[in-house]
Amino acid sequence: MHQTTSTIRQSLTPKLKQIALKALDAYLHAPSGSDGRTPIEMEADVDAQRVKVIEGTLKPLLAGFLNGSVPLVSFKRQVDSVNRQNRLWGFSGIKGQMFFNVLTNLAADKDECDTQLKTVLRVPANDQEADKKLRDFCNYVIRVGDQFVEGGGARGARPMPGSIPSFVSYFWQIQDRDVWPVYYTNTVQMLTDMNLWQETEEVGDDYLSYKHLHEMLAETYSEAAGRRFSLYDVEHVFWFKSGKLTGMPPASEGVAKPGDHGTVDQGVSGSGLGTSQTGILADSYVPPIIAIIPELARNNPKFAEEAQRAGTNIDRALEKSCHAAFTILGYETRLLGQGMGRVPDGQAIALDESYAILWDAKVRLGGYKMGTDDRVIREYIATQSRELTRKRNIRNIYYLIISSKFTDDFDDLIRSLKMETDVNEVCLVEAPALVAMVDQKLRSPLDVTLGPDGIQQIFSASGIVTASDVLESLG
Repeated sequence: MHQTTSTIRQSLTPKLKQIALKALDAYLHAPSGSDGRTPIEMEADVDAQRVKVIEGTLKPLLAGFLNGSVPLVSFKRQVDSVNRQNRLWGFSGIKGQMFFNVLTNLAADKDECDTQLKTVLRVPANDQEADKKLRDFCNYVIRVGDQFVEGGGARGARPMPGSIPSFVSYFWQIQDRDVWPVYYTNTVQMLTDMNLWQETEEVGDDYLSYKHLHEMLAETYSEAAGRRFSLYDVEHVFWFKSGKLTGMPPASEGVAKPGDHGTVDQGVSGSGLGTSQTGILADSYVPPIIAIIPELARNNPKFAEEAQRAGTNIDRALEKSCHAAFTILGYETRLLGQGMGRVPDGQAIALDESYAILWDAKVRLGGYKMGTDDRVIREYIATQSRELTRKRNIRNIYYLIISSKFTDDFDDLIRSLKMETDVNEVCLVEAPALVAMVDQKLRSPLDVTLGPDGIQQIFSASGIVTASDVLESLG
């Protein structure tokens, strides 16, 4: 462990320290949002809510599980309920609650699973004990997965060892928030993009080096800011850097520009993905055809002009970009739309998971409102869903509308579509959310699946889907 610590301390060169301080400066001097609060004020409110939930609910619940008064089944269910009611950690995603569910469901020996969880979730006394806990638990998780596969289970359905640092550190921080940072996927990605840190896929080494870097940054930021920076505060700098909690930056920042080639800025406006990059070294995983989706959806005039020069229109350009997004995600895709009668713009099928997506892309500057196409949508959904159910043996069907934003109350539409057609859910997907799905898939292609432990869970409830929802589910 001393070697890991030494490596991290040596890696924070003056140049990297400057990069880290630049991120801090942007956070400290960010303007107020639409509600009149600065990001610092917003995060202070989040922290106060976190502490209240920890002290009043989570810490007593965890203590009950560790001392044996709360059974594992009840503990897991209550943790899920608390996080659904208090979306303050992103624990509902694939590296939190989904990992918890998969592990406990697949473990053949439930008593052993209970013992292993009690051992690893109890906060360690020091770094050496933390390293041992993580490594031992990783060996156990791998063993559970191997036994499941040997029994005929799919390899992709195993509990993923890569989820362990995120899952375990969530519970460690509940017990001591001043010592143990949560291993957030978002922070890991930002540290990697900024060349401050790199994972090794050794769970013990990775978590402890991540912890030590947070300690160094807390010290550096405290000195620069002239006040104490906690681990929470360090987290907020990188949440702000990614745009995860602070909303959309100006549209001119971080978006691909029409006519740019080679040195295109591949950051994504408002998606909370990557960082703005003006040189040839792009740090976003999102290809330009996907990165421009938010600008196409909001009818950016420059993109409309570019589409015209290319012999098409911005509506069709958005359809093609959305089609490319679903293709990259791994679906069997068909682009329908123009010239094919009353049909949705596209279709995406996950055959192994037995579900299909019917989607429409809507270019709107002021956001999408339901209007005269209500009846048409209902008709072609009914036709397409019947065909998918009968000919493709599809079990679940989701209808998606993709646009810049949504301004109406869509409850009546959603209710009627679910009653009058075969669709299971109706999702109103904000354009940056679709970009976020692609980004997460390309960053972690083995972790982000199309099934219920991955992208499908995003569509499991009707309503608006934002980029933050995607990052919470897949991060």
